Amino acid sequence: MAMRINCSIQNTICLLNPSLFSLHSRISHLKFKPQLRFSQNPSRGVAFFCTNATNNGNEEPFVLTTPLYYVNATPHMGSAYTTIAADAIARFQRLLGKKVIFITGTDEHGEKIATAAMAQGSTPHDHCNLISQAYRTLWKDLDISYDKFIRTTDSKHEAIVKEFYSRVLANGDIYRADYEGLYCVNCEEYKDEKDLLDNNNCPVHLKPCVSRKEDNYFFALSKYQKSLEETLNKNPNFVQPSYRLNEVQSWIKSGLRDFSISRATVDWGIPIPNDKTQTIYVWFDALLGYISALSDDQEQPGLQGAVSSGWPASLHLIGKDILRFHAVYWPAMLMSAGLSLPNMVFGHGFLTKDGLKMGKSLGNTLEPNDLVQKFGTDAVRYFFLREVEFGNDGDYSEERFINIVNAHLANTIGNLLNRTLGLLKKNCQSTLVVDSTAAAEGNELKDNVERLVYKARIQYENLSLSSACETVMEIGNAGNLYMDERAPWSLFKQGGYCF
Repeated sequence: MAMRINCSIQNTICLLNPSLFSLHSRISHLKFKPQLRFSQNPSRGVAFFCTNATNNGNEEPFVLTTPLYYVNATPHMGSAYTTIAADAIARFQRLLGKKVIFITGTDEHGEKIATAAMAQGSTPHDHCNLISQAYRTLWKDLDISYDKFIRTTDSKHEAIVKEFYSRVLANGDIYRADYEGLYCVNCEEYKDEKDLLDNNNCPVHLKPCVSRKEDNYFFALSKYQKSLEETLNKNPNFVQPSYRLNEVQSWIKSGLRDFSISRATVDWGIPIPNDKTQTIYVWFDALLGYISALSDDQEQPGLQGAVSSGWPASLHLIGKDILRFHAVYWPAMLMSAGLSLPNMVFGHGFLTKDGLKMGKSLGNTLEPNDLVQKFGTDAVRYFFLREVEFGNDGDYSEERFINIVNAHLANTIGNLLNRTLGLLKKNCQSTLVVDSTAAAEGNELKDNVERLVYKARIQYENLSLSSACETVMEIGNAGNLYMDERAPWSLFKQGGYCF
């Protein structure tokens, strides 16, 4: 007999704890393959339900990206944080029934990569293979449900970058010139002197910038100043949170300068199509990964084919330190190539540890692999989603981590699942003998949970991930209170029925 089971609490928790999906498969008497969906009509109830619904293959996909992570070193907690947040958003969008294309990957070209490989006594190619695989392994350990993993050393990516470059060149937006300035090797970017700290130190890496003079190719960014201003005025949601938008508008208002998109002294990169003596600047290369990832591996790679497979992106998730590249450079590049802009760029804050900025020199780095091994995947995912207000800087302390995980996951959610599923298994052979939807009609808990699930839905849509976690805890608390009030274990002892 076909069954429809009200899964409001469990399915909400699955956004944060993907391993809980497996709990449903362990209930062997439920003879259907569930697909978790939000109710689309609040007036008819907003709870999650297990249904056999299928996606409409013609709908526009929800394309979500993390940065392509730089492979100069192994993954750190900042990279993991962005990806955990992206994964929660991707899972939420799938619960809405949308086709999701979740893109992540690795950025593998540039001077810093070649230098890191040399320091390890390795070749750039072998170094990139090693570090890129470390990202894949960590994403598996963190239950990251990505759909596409792009590497900028992939042949299809190189073909699309060259085609994009040629299109921008044909539009008259690339020219050759000498440039002299202060260069941060770690940022792989020329810096304005007014933006530097004392002794010409980079404000991000706190290391001195070096003076360089090169004969490079430039992108005419200044040509797009007015277009960018108009874009932000017409669509203030393009950059979020709103205070990041203010930063971007301030940069543009101060005047945009053309930037170098090639390097004459860097061999480890994609050669310029019209000049093999230079390689394409790492950012002009890496940003195209969001498009090349959409290209089918089986087809001849091409820019238009990749674009037609899902572009524009619905959401770019990035750290605030690379906001300028994504909110100024990238949209101008797309305008030049005649391509649509992404719908939104969201710049989140940094992570600190015990109130201090993390760094190897301070000896206080936070290794995601160590956290997963020590506390488990669900605990790591939940803590950073719950404790960091998405968009702002957030702090990690082990004491706070343990307290939050014990109070929320073990005591509230774990207790509720043990009490409900444990009772069901012990007294009903994990079988519901009635239609739970009909049995719950008019129940105050059901109405309360539906209200809270709808509240969580709005919070996820607004990327208020911490608030959504709080709402999940409200659901858990409501369920535990209901169990306390009804005491079903006592009813079973008295010979009560299984509902």
